[in-house]
Amino acid sequence: MEAIIISGMPAAGKTTVSNILASKLGLKVIGAGDMLKEMAFEKGYTPGGDDWWDSPEGIKFAKERAENPDFDKEVDKRLIERIKKGNVIITSYTAPWITDMGFKVWLSCSTTNRAKRMAERDNTEIKETLGIVKIRDRENSKIYMNLYSINFGRDLKPFNLIIETDNVPPEEVADMIIKKLKERERK
Repeated sequence: MEAIIISGMPAAGKTTVSNILASKLGLKVIGAGDMLKEMAFEKGYTPGGDDWWDSPEGIKFAKERAENPDFDKEVDKRLIERIKKGNVIITSYTAPWITDMGFKVWLSCSTTNRAKRMAERDNTEIKETLGIVKIRDRENSKIYMNLYSINFGRDLKPFNLIIETDNVPPEEVADMIIKKLKERERK
């Protein structure tokens, strides 16, 4: 099976949907964020948990990362090697734009709902997470425009499937992806 690449803005459901897909399809999930955390650890940071990116240390690392394109380019290089091999689910902000391989899915979700999800996940107030979502959106957009001239979150041409996740349970999103994959395999 070709690699499945799941992308979307922060808190759109990438990890949740990818884990459901992995369970249903018997595949491993590899996240760009996990690789970046490994690299952060190598630089002396103490990354841990899904909410680390939203912590002051995570935001500091994101700013350092924005000044050094080698971070993301190394992650992307490693991800593309995994995509070539197939039989994997990749969560990545950039992979859909920098490779022609894989089945690419964009998960779309409103800023408000993403902030609500983040608040529930991190056990914080929505006012706080709304600000964090806006910062992450802005920082990610700058990073990917500078690195690859990607209009992140706006240019959706690379995607085989775009799913609005605001009012769709993650299980249904995973089923929609599987259905589309089966249709693609029959062609």
